Amino acid sequence: MAVPARWPAGPSGEGGHVTLRPRLHDIYIGRVVLATVLLTWTVLLGFDVVMALSGQVGDLGKGSYDFPTALAFVAYTVPRRAYTIFPYAAVIGSLMGLGQLAATSELTALRALGLSRRRLSASAATALALLTALMVVNGETLAPWGQRQADQLKLAAKTNNVAMARYQGLWAREGDTFLNAVDGEERIVDGQRTLELRDVRLYRLDAEGGLHSLTRAAVARHDAGGWSLRDVRRITFGFNPGSATEQAVAEERWDSQLDPNALAAGVTRARNLSASELRAGIDYRTRNNLDAREFEDIYWSRWFYPLNVLALCLAAVPFAFGSLRSGGMGKRLFLGIVFALGFMLLQMQFGRLAGAFRFDYRIAYALPPVVMLATSWWLFRRKSG
Repeated sequence: MAVPARWPAGPSGEGGHVTLRPRLHDIYIGRVVLATVLLTWTVLLGFDVVMALSGQVGDLGKGSYDFPTALAFVAYTVPRRAYTIFPYAAVIGSLMGLGQLAATSELTALRALGLSRRRLSASAATALALLTALMVVNGETLAPWGQRQADQLKLAAKTNNVAMARYQGLWAREGDTFLNAVDGEERIVDGQRTLELRDVRLYRLDAEGGLHSLTRAAVARHDAGGWSLRDVRRITFGFNPGSATEQAVAEERWDSQLDPNALAAGVTRARNLSASELRAGIDYRTRNNLDAREFEDIYWSRWFYPLNVLALCLAAVPFAFGSLRSGGMGKRLFLGIVFALGFMLLQMQFGRLAGAFRFDYRIAYALPPVVMLATSWWLFRRKSG
């Protein structure tokens, strides 16, 4: 079969065989794969954005949350959605790209020139590695920042009195009192939902806007009985300049009407943190004998993200070579996509099992890609070329 004109050929070698210039075929395959992956990625992301926007309809009219605010909310979440969808787009796009080459017999021509399936797959994987690296950077920068901005925008619009700050945790206001908490979490204790805010400061202002008192508490807890403060230190400022009194109590009730649901929504979620912040959160919870499984789950999923993408694509790519000697390319692509989606579900289940049975998340996230790489090696070795 003749080599297509768009593939520059070098001089003939021994026996009259035509040889390609080094790396030209790698660039060509990588370009095709990149184009189909980006197209697939755009379509999937656009569909996800439309579905997300339609899901905001039920919240319209709550407070000042209107359609332009909902549109801005979804726009802020686009980097996070792109990060989440990319593994699916990488698999489907790479299979479609190689399938396109197979349908036009270009893969057959390359195979006739002596290029192995491994070499062709490596060319596709190199292109995917570039996009994967960009997604890793996005997952540590734009994605968490955008999600935090989106949550802050929606929360402020719906409640009108709660705002999140990037470095100052949670802020809320009730009358003349301002609350600031570094972080917190919700728990279910004896069947009851409780909210705990940690490292809390209460700033109470007087009628003239001056600081009347400053209260610092290690924990502010809300349960069925209302709010309570633990390990409390309060400084009350007198009318005379420089006069103040200090009081310390182990625990006291706090008569407040702050909505715990609004505050819980404002607590920074683990998925909105970078890897370094997740690591700090894990260390903090470990030192204080708190449950750090949610942070560990997301932390290790970030580390194994690039390995998962590449292992998944390498395991699914052999399905694209089936049309070299037989028909049914659409069927093979469908099987490859189902195979890839099955892997993603398996990965999610392993993460949940690690949380439920308390075994190391590194094992849970390393085992599926190892299985996929072994499967890919077996599929290539089965019909080596």
